[in-house]
Amino acid sequence: MFIETETTPNPASLKFLPGRKVMPAGTREFASPETAVASPLAQAIFDTGEVTNVFFGGDFISVTAAPGADWTALKPQVVSILLDHFVSQAPLFAGGDADGISVPPEDNLIVEDDPENADIVAQINELLETRVRPAVAGDGGDIQYRGFKDGIVYLQMQGACSGCPSSTATLKHGIEGLLKHYVPEVVEVRAA
Repeated sequence: MFIETETTPNPASLKFLPGRKVMPAGTREFASPETAVASPLAQAIFDTGEVTNVFFGGDFISVTAAPGADWTALKPQVVSILLDHFVSQAPLFAGGDADGISVPPEDNLIVEDDPENADIVAQINELLETRVRPAVAGDGGDIQYRGFKDGIVYLQMQGACSGCPSSTATLKHGIEGLLKHYVPEVVEVRAA
């Protein structure tokens, strides 16, 4: 088995590609060692002591190094952990799969959507799913819809995109421009 690595726009993050499916559906972010108890793989990566974020995508794992960590030493450790995991065919999550794992409270909507805006929210989510998420996944991350109110769309960057120096530009100039173009009711995009 060979695990490829790719750089991301976030200099603190690397994207690891095991050449097979990681998540059967959706994504999962572990922003602390405490949240990683749901996944033996994420926990093993955090156990290196030099990691601040682990993100599982459809066919990749993004790892964000702690400030001051040296990727020259950390990268072989992460590759070794990933090789051991995938070669042994160990389950990704404690209990076997992602079913039944509680979603952290921060993953809830930050503003409740008004039922009168259902068509607008559907348009926003369609654009996010078809145009934005694939591009963001290419950079080792994901973007999650967190609400729409008074013309403002709330989004949360995840994985390598969380904390990336260019994430504000991505939100403000890229995603906001796209949403405003296709959904005139959108006046602003904010990070959740």
